[in-house]
Amino acid sequence: MSTGEILQMKITVEGITPKIWRRFQVGKNITYHQLHRIIQAVMGWTDSHLYGFSVDDREYQDDTKDGMLDFDEKKLFPSRKHKIDMLGLKQKFYYTYDFGDCWEHLLIVEKILPKKSNVSYPVCLEGERNCPPEDCGSVPGYYNLITVRKNKKHPTYKALIKEWLGEGYDPAYFNVQEVNT
Repeated sequence: MSTGEILQMKITVEGITPKIWRRFQVGKNITYHQLHRIIQAVMGWTDSHLYGFSVDDREYQDDTKDGMLDFDEKKLFPSRKHKIDMLGLKQKFYYTYDFGDCWEHLLIVEKILPKKSNVSYPVCLEGERNCPPEDCGSVPGYYNLITVRKNKKHPTYKALIKEWLGEGYDPAYFNVQEVNT
């Protein structure tokens, strides 16, 4: 377990085409809760909902939030107390954000690299497409928003786009410099 190593990961929102993804680097000695906070920033979520990680046969969740399951020693672990340092090269695991909308994300550890002294971690390297809007109704709700957004004459355009989402939302937009700021 080296504090001098970083993990390069790729995260992809499951169930949406074209893909919404990010590639980023984090210190290997952070907790799952810290990884959650980083994912929120690189993806563009607002950290308004519960989350969980599924790694092999273990689940990591925040034990400080109301409505949490009972933690046990077999499967459910507090995300603020467990570090990601056991993740290995090419390991795949899952991150779920918002247990209502159930946004599933696949993460892959692409590389384990030495930490560079001139780089501030975490850092987002690249990505594509805008994060889905919060509380839009998961994948089906997202696709509905995209469909309605394209047709200003749609019967729900005013309520759904003008009044709720905002006409400035662009599903294709992504700017790595904004993420890193």
